[in-house]
Amino acid sequence: MQKNIHPDYRPVVFRDRSAGTAFLTNSTRTSERTVTWEDGNDYPVVDVEVSAASHPFWTGRAGLVDAAGRVERFRRRYANKIVTSPHPTA
Repeated sequence: MQKNIHPDYRPVVFRDRSAGTAFLTNSTRTSERTVTWEDGNDYPVVDVEVSAASHPFWTGRAGLVDAAGRVERFRRRYANKIVTSPHPTA
């Protein structure tokens, strides 16, 4: 790697305020704010809007698709349509 062109890679705390969770990982993100972590050290903290702790897909709160309702709506919409083959069989 070339010297002095890459950002610093250091420990950073990412905090999801909506879920009340935080995790410590390495990142190049910077922040003026810091937080004291469980090990007693101060780390920069980055607040995120969505994480695995609050995302509907990972929490199980995602809406389910009603496949049966979609099929019925399709059948109602196209029930009166007559489909003919472009090549009649002889």
